[in-house]
Amino acid sequence: MADPESPTANNSAATTMDPTQTQVDDTAAKLNNLTFNFWPPTQRTRDAVLKRLVETLSSESVLSKRYGMIPKEEASALAKLIEEDAFSVAGASFFTGEGGIEILQVYSREISKRMLDTTKARAAAASDSAPSGSAE
Repeated sequence: MADPESPTANNSAATTMDPTQTQVDDTAAKLNNLTFNFWPPTQRTRDAVLKRLVETLSSESVLSKRYGMIPKEEASALAKLIEEDAFSVAGASFFTGEGGIEILQVYSREISKRMLDTTKARAAAASDSAPSGSAE
């Protein structure tokens, strides 16, 4: 029976660890070269944003309580415009030097800003076109 402390046992243990160490080193090298692409978002992400916009515009929310609820068909068309505009603005800032997570912040801010502007403008147009209620 071999003594675990003998030089022969230690050499065989070192030899069996070499492939494992090589694999660890290869994995570490790959991780060092790993990059995340934040932009552009996948179509799946953009579709999720659209779905959430439609829900926010067409169901009870803080916006709908203040500015009125938008019918689902109209909300869907508005959401598409909002998302496309925000995507364009964020994409333009991406090419002007902003990168990383900052581009997603621009995209998110633009969506929020445009959603608020859209609901305010729609509410203002609705109140302008509503009859004043005064009899002449």
